[in-house]
Amino acid sequence: MKVTFPHMGYMYVPLKAMFKYLDIDVVVPPPCSKRTLTLGAKNAPEFACLPLKLNIGNFLEAKEQGADTIMMAGGCGPCRFGYYAYVEHEILKDLAVDYHLVVLEPPEKHIGELLTRIRQITGNRPWIKVINAIRYGYLKARATDEIERMSYQIRPRELKAGATDRALKQAIDEIDRADSPGTLPAALNRAREIMQAVPVDKNRPVLKVAVIGEIYTLLEPFANQNIERHLGQMGVEVDRSIMLSEWINDHLFMGLLKNVRSSQRFRKVASPYLNHFVGGHGEETVGSAVWYARQGFDGAIQILPFTCMPEIVAQSILPRVSEDTGMPTMTLIMDEHSGEAGMITRLEAFVDLLHRKHEQKEALTS
Repeated sequence: MKVTFPHMGYMYVPLKAMFKYLDIDVVVPPPCSKRTLTLGAKNAPEFACLPLKLNIGNFLEAKEQGADTIMMAGGCGPCRFGYYAYVEHEILKDLAVDYHLVVLEPPEKHIGELLTRIRQITGNRPWIKVINAIRYGYLKARATDEIERMSYQIRPRELKAGATDRALKQAIDEIDRADSPGTLPAALNRAREIMQAVPVDKNRPVLKVAVIGEIYTLLEPFANQNIERHLGQMGVEVDRSIMLSEWINDHLFMGLLKNVRSSQRFRKVASPYLNHFVGGHGEETVGSAVWYARQGFDGAIQILPFTCMPEIVAQSILPRVSEDTGMPTMTLIMDEHSGEAGMITRLEAFVDLLHRKHEQKEALTS
């Protein structure tokens, strides 16, 4: 068995660690690229959203490296993601690309359901080792999330352009190379030191912008045209509403781990704008805009794949949230035709707007 999975940001770091801990062969698909998207768009339905097309491309590229088993997360509610794993599997079968499919549906009642599904991949390995592997993977996810958050704070204050990006790559590589739970803490410390060594101007004024929306387009840099990097280079400190380790705890661990950031903080404040589940992260997107406005953020940018129904619902509500809170919002819709240059132009205009609004606010308070 050689297991692969979709490429979504740094998700490969914890998944690779978990599988290697269990002595399971893993094939990490190449980072998403134009080739990945071309392969996916060629073989996927035209109106399927960007994540499905990139997933198809990931699996075709992983097959070239010998992968034979796909592990995908499932979903529920009025969001197509819940059946995308099965649609992708059927498309691959039509292409005569043979894969075994394992779908990890979010547990409905207790975490034991998740462990039962994981058993399809882990076979007869001892439960204690399986649980330790899951814990190890989760800790790697938390470590990569911490380093990413550090980059959001450092990039807009860096003294040398590109220094944060180079440090981030080195720091993530340190975490990725940690080959056991025992070596991970030291690797995380080295990663922190790499990030802290980036020369910065701590007194440089920066804007604070939340990046909210659908999880795949938030976590995968190719899908969002590297928006976090571009905003940082424009002097904007970013906070992303969804981090991988938080999603794992909320949706797979059912909130088992306490005292960690959770999407519950968004759902609690989504009402009265949206007070029911609409699938995907639609409710959280609305709530996150409210939450970040209350935290004093200068603006929020919603990112979603073209035709994503839950995010379209949220998009229709965000103007009212913006009007009530006074925090500007902008929506970016991504598909295979999205261009980086056009997105940068829109970001520059939005950041200019936020600067003017920030200056006006300071003038009124001085």
